[in-house]
Amino acid sequence: MATYNKRGYKAPKEKEEKLDANFIEDTPNVDANDSATAKAFDTLDETASRTEDWIAKNQKYILGLLGAVALVTIGYLAYQKYIVEPKETTATEDLFVAQQNFQLATDATVAKTQDSLFNLVLKGADGKQGAAGIAEQFSGTDSGNLANYYAGISNLYLKKYDEAIKYLEKYSAKDAFTGPVATGALGDAYSEKNDAKKALELYEKAAHQNVNEFTTPRYLYKAGQTAMALGNKADALKYFTEIKEKYQDTPEAQQIDALIGMAQ
Repeated sequence: MATYNKRGYKAPKEKEEKLDANFIEDTPNVDANDSATAKAFDTLDETASRTEDWIAKNQKYILGLLGAVALVTIGYLAYQKYIVEPKETTATEDLFVAQQNFQLATDATVAKTQDSLFNLVLKGADGKQGAAGIAEQFSGTDSGNLANYYAGISNLYLKKYDEAIKYLEKYSAKDAFTGPVATGALGDAYSEKNDAKKALELYEKAAHQNVNEFTTPRYLYKAGQTAMALGNKADALKYFTEIKEKYQDTPEAQQIDALIGMAQ
C-alpha cells in the first residue's frame, strides 16, 4: 500500500528490552561481624550438643550424685532435729543448775562456802550434771561450750590451774563479755604456774579483745604488773599510761600515778 511509501517515513525501531537492576542477584557483601556471630552460634551449638551427649552418657552417675547430696541434706536435718535439739535441751536443763551455783559462789564472801559451791558447779547438784560433765557429754552444743567457761573459772578459783587451762582453752566465746574474761582467766592460770610471759600475752589480748570500761582497764593493769615483774618497764609504762588517759574513773586508775612513776 502507498502508506509505506510516504515521504519522510521511517520504520520504527524495535524497542530494546531493559533489564531491571532490581532483579539482578548481585553477590552480597558479607559483614565480618555477621560471620563472627554465626561462628559463635555454631560453636555454642556444638558445645551444647557435646554437653547433651556427655549428660546422656553419664546420666546414671549424675542422678546418683544428686541422690547422695539429697540424702546428706536429709540426714543433716534429721540429725539436727532428732539428735542435736534433744541433747541441747538436756544440756540446757543441767547447765541451769550449774549456773545458779556459780552465781552463788561468786557472790559468797566466805571462802569455805565459795569452795563448796564451785565444787557443786563442777560436779553437779539436784540430780543434774555439773559443768565438767556437761562440757564432756554435750561438747557439740552451745550449752556444752558454755559449760567449758564455768568449769574453767571454777577450777581457777579452786587453784586447779591445769584443769582451768584445759576447759578455758576449749571455750569459744559468743558474746562480748565472757570472751575477755576467759582469756584473762587463762592469763591468771599461767601466772599462777609462773609462766609470766604467757600470762602477759593473754592479759594484753584480753584487754583489747572487747574494749570497754570493765575488762579493758582490769587486764591492762594486770599486764602492767606482769611486765614490771619481767623487768619490762617500757611496756608497763605503756599499759599504765593507757589506763590514766582513757579510764580515769575506774578502780584501776586510783593508784596509777604511782605505778607510772615506778615504770619511768
